[in-house]
Amino acid sequence: MEHASGSVEGLTTPNAPRGPRLETEGVAKAYGRWAPVYDLVFGRVFAHGRNVAIKAAERAGGRVLEVGVGTGISLPFYDRRTRIVGIDISEPMLAKARARVERFGLRNVEQIALMNAERLDLPDRSFDVVVAQYVVTAVPNPEAALDEFARVVRPGGEIILTSRIGAEGGLRAAIEKGLAPVTGRLGWRTEFPWNRYLRWAETHPSIAIVERQALPPFGHFSLIRMRRSPES
Repeated sequence: MEHASGSVEGLTTPNAPRGPRLETEGVAKAYGRWAPVYDLVFGRVFAHGRNVAIKAAERAGGRVLEVGVGTGISLPFYDRRTRIVGIDISEPMLAKARARVERFGLRNVEQIALMNAERLDLPDRSFDVVVAQYVVTAVPNPEAALDEFARVVRPGGEIILTSRIGAEGGLRAAIEKGLAPVTGRLGWRTEFPWNRYLRWAETHPSIAIVERQALPPFGHFSLIRMRRSPES
């Protein structure tokens, strides 16, 4: 387990420089196109990350908000005692999620709703856990989404992310930069270094990064756990 405090020496600006900008409408359309084949293309690739995130959420316990619920591929794997609200920006994805809830009889799923991760139409401090799997690098303004996750999680609750971590330098960083215009059209970023999370945490003293765990494939993805102070 790697631990990080909310203060990072030498980082004085709140946000790292951004790469090519994603647009909300473009991301929604991109994932609408992915909806028919998403489970087939990404189901097995991200299965380990999904399982790790679900287990982390259930260790934290309570009511879960799953941001970027997509086709609802994770929903049947939660304990049926776990109450879940799932949101996504793509209506074609959500149609598949609602069908999955019906097919599996998931009565613990309270709601499946169309919603923007950067502007959650949800009350403050209303969830024990926020789970966002492979989402942060796919929203136009990641820091705004993280702000919203911090707002809706209860004191003592956790934010659990699975996310691609970009290279800080070298050949891989150059390749990621070169691929950015292409992956942007597909709906996500390749460029997203770890220090961007650290810069965000620096501006949120009530949030501590408590774990970073490398995930397959190739260790380019990580489980990231953040905890909100019980006193905040």
